[in-house]
This record gives sequence, structure tokens and C-alpha cells, in this order.
Amino acid sequence: MTHNQDLLPIEDATSEELTEIITELEQYRERLVSDTLSMAQRAKIMKAQAMAHLEPNLAQIDAQIQALRQRKEELSLGTR
Repeated sequence: MTHNQDLLPIEDATSEELTEIITELEQYRERLVSDTLSMAQRAKIMKAQAMAHLEPNLAQIDAQIQALRQRKEELSLGTR
């Protein structure tokens, strides 16, 4: 388990670390959608209703991914 004091600010992450984090977040997002839709189907909840409930979480994940991609781009341009 990771403790908060073990976490580095995003500004200190390397390009490789950012790539790894982005990949993990994308995989997490895919699993979240897949698992939610699977549970909705078993519970006989409409897909649109399940996705509407999930949308705020997806928006937050997407924003995090975008911020990480932007930071990675800044690193590749040598901006700090």
C-alpha cells in the first residue's frame, strides 16, 4: 500500500512514469465501464442509465488523463 508521503508531485514524474500512469488510468477507465455495464445488465438497468450514473467519474478520469498527457508533452518539449 502506498502512503501519501511516498507520492511525488506530478511535476517530479519522469516521462516514463507519466506514460505508465496514463496507461494504468486508461485501463482502469475501461474496466470501470465494462464492470458497470456488466453489473447493470445483470441488475436489468438500462445502459444509458448506468452510463449517466458513471459519467461524473469518467469525466474526472478523463481530466486526469488529459492533465498527465499535457505534463508529458511539457516534459518532451523541455519545459518545466
